[in-house]
Amino acid sequence: MKKVLAIDGNSILNRAFYGIKLLSNRKGVYTNAVYGMVNIVTRQIEQLAPDYCAVAFDVRKPTFRHKMYDEYKAGRHETPPELLMQFPIAKQCMEALGLVTVELEGYEADDILGTVAALAGRDGDCHAYLLTGDRDSLQLISDHTTVLLATNQDTVNFDSAAFREKYGVDASQFVDVKALMGDSSDHIPGVPGIGEKTALKLISEFGSLDALYDALPAKSLTALTNQKLENGRESAYLSRTLSRIVTDVPVPASLEDIVYRGVDKERAYELFTDLEFSAFVKRFALEEQTKTCGAAEEKAEIVSVDAAALREALADTELVAVLMTENGLRFSDGCRCFEYSAELSEISDILMSDKHKFVCYDCKSLYKALSAGGVDFRGAYHDVMLGAYVLNPAESSFSFERLCAAYLGVNAEREDIQYLLALYETIMEKIEQNGQQDLLYRIEMPLAAVLADMEICGCRVDMDGLADYGQKLLTLEEQYKERIYYHAGGEFNVNSPKQLGEVLFDRLMLPTAKKTKNGYSTNAEILEKLRPYHPIIDDILDYRQVAKLRGTYAEGLTQAADENGKIHTCFKQTGTATGRLSSSEPNLQNIPIKTELGREFRRFFTASNDEYVLIDADYSQIELRLLAAISEDDAMTEAFLTGVDIHTSTACRVFGVSADEVTTELRKRAKAVNFGIVYGIGDFSLATDLGISRVDA
Repeated sequence: MKKVLAIDGNSILNRAFYGIKLLSNRKGVYTNAVYGMVNIVTRQIEQLAPDYCAVAFDVRKPTFRHKMYDEYKAGRHETPPELLMQFPIAKQCMEALGLVTVELEGYEADDILGTVAALAGRDGDCHAYLLTGDRDSLQLISDHTTVLLATNQDTVNFDSAAFREKYGVDASQFVDVKALMGDSSDHIPGVPGIGEKTALKLISEFGSLDALYDALPAKSLTALTNQKLENGRESAYLSRTLSRIVTDVPVPASLEDIVYRGVDKERAYELFTDLEFSAFVKRFALEEQTKTCGAAEEKAEIVSVDAAALREALADTELVAVLMTENGLRFSDGCRCFEYSAELSEISDILMSDKHKFVCYDCKSLYKALSAGGVDFRGAYHDVMLGAYVLNPAESSFSFERLCAAYLGVNAEREDIQYLLALYETIMEKIEQNGQQDLLYRIEMPLAAVLADMEICGCRVDMDGLADYGQKLLTLEEQYKERIYYHAGGEFNVNSPKQLGEVLFDRLMLPTAKKTKNGYSTNAEILEKLRPYHPIIDDILDYRQVAKLRGTYAEGLTQAADENGKIHTCFKQTGTATGRLSSSEPNLQNIPIKTELGREFRRFFTASNDEYVLIDADYSQIELRLLAAISEDDAMTEAFLTGVDIHTSTACRVFGVSADEVTTELRKRAKAVNFGIVYGIGDFSLATDLGISRVDA
């Protein structure tokens, strides 16, 4: 049979928006909902291989249901602007993937799905698959229609048998069930006092809404139920009309109007590159659609040179590209490309010469590699990675390959130096347009040199003290383990969730949620809830804490240190959207501080020798001070000048109270407001963070 896939665009886009954290591209366009929708739709297309494919959207105007009942869908929250801006982009992406987008004023996406299902039924040799997150569409299930219901966990296939097994009635009776129970999300009234369970029971017994009302007053029902039904007769029939999905919308007129066209690779590449969906570019094999933008189309020839030949080749070149490779360094003057693989010290004069301005990718790593080769070079002129970071610090990746795809439209590899100068010109043009030269050349570029020196220097740890403390933690770990065995009535693998679950819930009979196919969950959240029920829980949580401290820090830091007892972490300059550094391999920014056992690790970070001391310094609310200075806001400036707590000051103004009336909770909310403003928070996100309404936010 031929297959028809019809998608409720509004439903899937909404589900994707709330299921994926907010993402945006370098232009500040939100993309999380579109990303999720492309993923969900593509998966279904790959599984079904449909002959016909349509995605339906609501039109933001009243439908015939609104005209019939003023309260229909009343009281719903406004669509967040972060989601609203993604609808037109989603439609473009769906069309690029070969789907036909369908919408019609006066009707909802559900009605278009119902019409597509009806067309498939009339065709005779077609089966319709309706992809939606809205259970209203379950009424459309039939022998020729299956609903693919998107849930938070997975997509559930609902055919006639599956529907009857779950609800105890046929799918065709579902609209009568809705007529009785109503739908609070759509503001469909139903019959007051009749819930889902009762509605299902009534329709199962009487067969339909008409048969139920014909039988009133029914002997099998209580007097109260009969009364509720009689009083709600008009509301029930109105609710059925509102709930019933229309199956004869004028569009599409036939299945031939929604023939699946396949991916438009050129259009899809253009969209996915702009949206920075690099994973989809690879998934749909769109690399061949790449276009050159000032960069060479073919791979450049790389000429191996010695120091003398390199010196001669670059003699009259001011702007020089330099790139690290596994074999050494590559250089380019924009036309020719050279590879140097000998001793780095032999070309130190080239690197240190005032005649050249070196453009590179990741100057910090270049500085470290040259230092290891005996060249104290810190004078890179431009770093395209840092340039791209300055343009949009919220990017998910600053890899060389991704920058070439995003800014040049080419499919590059990590060592393709031929693209480096073109990348520099494109990025630098945008930086100059934005007036961000100082940010790049006076802050980020000099900082990279400092970070390189910091990483090379490293941080000393007291290896003997660390080893002793690790042994102490191991002893404590064994003590907790013995106590756990005592409570459990025998030994078992405490680190095995399966065995631990069996001990807690089968042997000790502690209360639990439903058992899954993978056994019982024993995560921290579950165990915290079980603390009051048995002393074993405290010991398990303490055991886990000690085991993590020993493995992650006592052993982890020891393994990370070199022969001199120094740890050389990597400071990621482009790791956060806010400009803060991040640390990895190992992460020295998450050394424990919340617990007494964890705080002990901070004692083992020491100065290199007795001639040095460790100093720590911290800005006092630097972001808010900058905001006050840049905005010249009188209230904020006054708070800082007079020494008043800035969060208390904001709480007074936002909540209309005096300083004495500012509670800990009010100050916490004011703090969220202050820092939220700095980083461009919207009412939707602030409401989510504070657990308040969008109106209050």
